[in-house]
Amino acid sequence: MSGLVVDAEKCVGCGRCARTCANDGIEVVERRARVLDGCVSCGMCVDACPVGALAVERDESGADTSGYRDIWVFSQVGADGVVLPVALELVGKGRELANERGCRLVAVLGEHSDADDANARALAAAGADEVLRTCDDRLAHTDVECYAAWLCALALERRPEVILYGATNFGRELAPRVAVTLQTGLTADCTILEMDRERGLLQQTRPAFGGNLMATIVCPNHRPQMATVRPGIFPAPEPREVGEANVTDVLLDAAVYGRVNVLSREKVGQGASIADAPALVVVGRGIGSKKALARVCRLAELLGERLGCVCEIGCTRPVVEAGWLDYSHQVGQTGVSVAPRLLVSLGVSGAIQHLAGISGAETVVAVNEDADAPIFGAANYKVVGDCMTVVDELIAQLEK
Repeated sequence: MSGLVVDAEKCVGCGRCARTCANDGIEVVERRARVLDGCVSCGMCVDACPVGALAVERDESGADTSGYRDIWVFSQVGADGVVLPVALELVGKGRELANERGCRLVAVLGEHSDADDANARALAAAGADEVLRTCDDRLAHTDVECYAAWLCALALERRPEVILYGATNFGRELAPRVAVTLQTGLTADCTILEMDRERGLLQQTRPAFGGNLMATIVCPNHRPQMATVRPGIFPAPEPREVGEANVTDVLLDAAVYGRVNVLSREKVGQGASIADAPALVVVGRGIGSKKALARVCRLAELLGERLGCVCEIGCTRPVVEAGWLDYSHQVGQTGVSVAPRLLVSLGVSGAIQHLAGISGAETVVAVNEDADAPIFGAANYKVVGDCMTVVDELIAQLEK
């Protein structure tokens, strides 16, 4: 077992541990420390204890990892019955990892009982060697309990080395359940995935500590290694020519049932998402004020007309916090990851979280007064100057 351990003989009940803990993970009762469910084994209380009564014990032995093989991609299906784009993006990335590791890539697909082979063929065309498919009405809706039971049973039987999930709302709910059941690790919102070919370790990189640094996380002692990736982080692969998809149909245990019955569905939303926009103008606090948004919107309109597509408006987190734009426009690790053909960045400094969210853009044009702004490291074209002056000039040129 691992976790925080209290030596009752040493503990004097001083309470420093409880005052130090930021997670309400320990309390003092009758002059003895007691560990609570909120404990995350961070070790802060261990350092604070003046008598050495606390220790964090970690299970370093882990499980036998030798029998695990293959990389799996959980392939979520949307309400329209079509596999989500993020699944195809992960299949493309998984193909690279599988080639590096020298193993197979398997797409795991759950659909309703009347589903055809369209999704399986799309996954095979994206690069999957095999599609593990279950056609069952219990998987027709995103019932997390049914999906978790199904995926855990498959993983325990077939022992994959890696499982990747799209960081959709459902993926973020499903992956932790599977991780807890399988007693393995999970890294959320990865922006870089690399494979250590020799040791079979998936190197999972994501922004940490408020985006001030990039952390690379590995799971050496437990399998499967699991990570979620936000839509738009990796490019979708070009479909390849395949014959019949290699589909293995598996059954869902009859004992699995859902406790939620879906009576009807009603589509609600705010129109097109900036995640799908082919062109995007992203603003930061460098535009000066909310009043400047009218000129930015005019620029986006003209760019859309010139490019023959929709050009949406995105923004950074400080712009949302200032109340200039709604959260649905926020681009970055804490907002929406985007992959437009053209991204025009205006007055954006380029925090790590934001750069992670625009890594899928094909062409980035950045305008900033600071020649050393981090955004220029991600830009194909760089303009040092007042962004609104540049906006006015672009509008004048496009209106000719």
